[in-house]
Amino acid sequence: MSSEIRAALVGACGRMGTMIVRRLMSTEGITVSAAFDLVRVGDDIGEVAGIGKIGVPVSASEDLEKVLKETKTDVLIDFTIAKATAVNAPIAAAAGVNLVIGTTGLSAEQKTAITDAVIKNKVSAVISSNYSIGVGIFFKLCREAAKNLGPDYDVEIIEAHHNQKKDAPSGTAMTAAEIISKELGGKEFVYGRQGQCPRGKEIGIHAVRGGDIVGDHTVMFIGNSERIELRHQAHSREVFVSGAVLAAKWVPGQKKGVVYDMNDVLA
Repeated sequence: MSSEIRAALVGACGRMGTMIVRRLMSTEGITVSAAFDLVRVGDDIGEVAGIGKIGVPVSASEDLEKVLKETKTDVLIDFTIAKATAVNAPIAAAAGVNLVIGTTGLSAEQKTAITDAVIKNKVSAVISSNYSIGVGIFFKLCREAAKNLGPDYDVEIIEAHHNQKKDAPSGTAMTAAEIISKELGGKEFVYGRQGQCPRGKEIGIHAVRGGDIVGDHTVMFIGNSERIELRHQAHSREVFVSGAVLAAKWVPGQKKGVVYDMNDVLA
């Protein structure tokens, strides 16, 4: 690995992809080595991102393995959709490229296949439902609240995102629920409620979709005489971009064959 980390992106021409390109090109110690998308193939990704030519053309996704090897890429950043990530991540791992995955909505089978590819090909990966540094703290607070309040408090999670988000509930809401459930010894998840549904000891999870909401998450711990609310609100996608680039700089130097999450990056 060279002193400057070489990072590639899939979905490079999308809103998140172009933001990451701009951040990579303005961050010391890392640069853009390759870009992949279904559109704008052949165009310079710097021009697509609005920063002028950087000498990196957009490549077709089917050329992923060949281009990653030719460009000597160290890490592939993927914030696309589950179907695409499930295909691209194992290909990149087989090419010896480390991974930073922010795609949400991956099934258990897809996650297992990606993990197996990371182990088999001896690369490193960061897979996280949310790359915001603040969300990392939010998860820690959720864990502490569950640990200290115990099972006597009902837990409800409400998340809100823009009207174009494909998966629900959000990966961040699910991560928070899993963290809390683990502290409480295992809880059933209920997704919204309708009709006759008396509350048991489940964790309720609710999704709101509308407008251009970047990402709001609220966890409510509700007792008989009081409640505690933990809330994280993302004002801009830049919070996810910063964390993704931080992870991309971090992961190439880590132990191979291991899947990390954002808590490891921030430790």
